[in-house]
Amino acid sequence: MKTIHIIGGGLAGSEAAWQAAEMGVQIILHEMRPDVKTNAHKTEGLAELVCSNSFRSDDAEYNAVGLLHEEMRRCQSLIMREGDKAAVPAGGALAVDRDIFSQNVTASLESHPNITIERSEVSGLPPEEWENVIIATGPLTSEPLAKAIQEATGEDALAFFDAIAPIIHKDSIDFDKAWFQSRYDKAGPAGTGSDYINCPMNEEQYQTFISDLVNSPKTEFKEWEKDTPYFEGCMPIEIMAERGPETLRFGPMKPVGLTNPHSEEKPYAVVQLRQDNALGTLYNMVGFQTKMKYGEQARVLKTIPGLENAEFARLGGLHRNTFINSPKVLNNRLQLKSMPRIRFAGQITGCEGYIESASVGLMAGRMAASEVLGIEFGLPPETTAFGALLSHITGGADAKTFQPMNINFGLFPTMDVRNERGKRVKGKERKKAMSDRALNDLTTWLDDMKKAA
Repeated sequence: MKTIHIIGGGLAGSEAAWQAAEMGVQIILHEMRPDVKTNAHKTEGLAELVCSNSFRSDDAEYNAVGLLHEEMRRCQSLIMREGDKAAVPAGGALAVDRDIFSQNVTASLESHPNITIERSEVSGLPPEEWENVIIATGPLTSEPLAKAIQEATGEDALAFFDAIAPIIHKDSIDFDKAWFQSRYDKAGPAGTGSDYINCPMNEEQYQTFISDLVNSPKTEFKEWEKDTPYFEGCMPIEIMAERGPETLRFGPMKPVGLTNPHSEEKPYAVVQLRQDNALGTLYNMVGFQTKMKYGEQARVLKTIPGLENAEFARLGGLHRNTFINSPKVLNNRLQLKSMPRIRFAGQITGCEGYIESASVGLMAGRMAASEVLGIEFGLPPETTAFGALLSHITGGADAKTFQPMNINFGLFPTMDVRNERGKRVKGKERKKAMSDRALNDLTTWLDDMKKAA
């Protein structure tokens, strides 16, 4: 039986390896760390989370991300299994202790009888004797491999910067000013409704903070990096502030759904922090990705009420994110059109987000294993989150303007939902109907896959 080679031990590569191995195929998982380091990773663990520790909403009825969570759980996803085990309180979201999560994913893959892990860099296109390959090197693809991919696809690389949010020691936060509360007191899968630490600002404090952000010294880019666009979902706070003084107050610093127990004055803006580890000793600043230089970053962030004496476990930073023009160069089975033995998975395909990356890894792993086993792999219906995301990155998006995309209901086929009076419904009712349709169609798809096997 042929071996599947998977390059990259991030979320997508780990999930792809697990899915294919569970189908009975031999896997060699190539991970260049610790031999070759990146600018963002801190450990040699597989599936290390380098940005936020949140998998975002876990609401499978009204949120497309939560729906994708549920679809992955029903496909025996390793990433979701270990994410659920490592969950920390985060309101309506699923957030994890990043160290426990990575350690458990690593242990699961290392102990699987069908998986061999090789710690070395694949510095060019995979050798031709590798007949079934998945490239899942993510946003931090090494330069030699990135250049080889460029040559193979005939496309210039598209890239943008992801900004990393700071992490703060909880015991350095002043709770005479800050308080615990989830927005609208919403409790999530591992939460109580009081899962976020909130730091309030009045109007004067907010305006001063915005001025400091705009005028602070920033990380300098290399000449070839200066025209690289940011991804909207991971925008540095300084860039948002430059768009207008009220932008942050209607974004990550919005004060709605929160009540300050220390004051009768309604907050003008609020900074939220989310638990980052199982012990509850570390909290990350929600939506506070930043490219400020370290010294200035610490000074500006300590002007936030409650964080005057903050101690940082990690300051924010930037890393370069690279992806291919998938609608142009990949077929609907994630294979390189010019070289079908090679598949791509994860963020390098132009999906954005931890769970989106892992879900594409899940599909790529099953596709590759089915090919090796001689099993027909039916594509997931476009009415499912899997199918909607796959369709978008392999042809649904315009190749001329292709940019990374999170899963959202806008990627799903339209649905005419009407109430008992025949009136078309929108909003939550429509989302609920689309989620119900997705899970029903997923069940049928999984049943068909079992019959094919």
